[in-house]
Amino acid sequence: MASLPHYFIAIPLPEELQNYFSLWRNELHDKLPYKQWYHKQDLHITLKFLGAVNQEKIEALYHALKKVEGERAFELEVGSIGIFGNPKRPRVLWAGVENANALLSIQKKIEDVCLEVSFSKENRPYRPHITLAKKWTGNPKESYDNVLEQIQRQFTQIERMHVHEIVVFQIHPGRQQKYEPTKRYRLS
Repeated sequence: MASLPHYFIAIPLPEELQNYFSLWRNELHDKLPYKQWYHKQDLHITLKFLGAVNQEKIEALYHALKKVEGERAFELEVGSIGIFGNPKRPRVLWAGVENANALLSIQKKIEDVCLEVSFSKENRPYRPHITLAKKWTGNPKESYDNVLEQIQRQFTQIERMHVHEIVVFQIHPGRQQKYEPTKRYRLS
């Protein structure tokens, strides 16, 4: 039996920000030993990870998410850089998301819609970010702190982003571009 496809709900980045963060990736790739660097078209701000979902349940979610189409479009600021995990072995390198009150509001609405369709509630606090790389492969004895400090000084420019849609993505682990949009919801 084939395994079920995995999905998540996110805000895709506009092309100009995909290009901007792609330049960051190119600059950082040789300085930081991460196993996985994101394809520029895979860059996004996750709102809800869904995991493995059967066709009936994803169709029910597609229908239920129509409730977010009346929500207002909004602006975000993105650009600071940081990590998740132990500073000696940081598992994720990310770009930060600022000015996020509208984002937090829509994320909560999406969480509520997902609960209506029997998806489990996320228990961890929501921390909006754009994952640039993950799976640290470096030696823990290397001085990552100095590299991160240098990178944080270099990448300080904040960019504005207009959010006008929410997208459900299907994950394709074996592809270079792993995330395929399956349904889009326009904000007003």
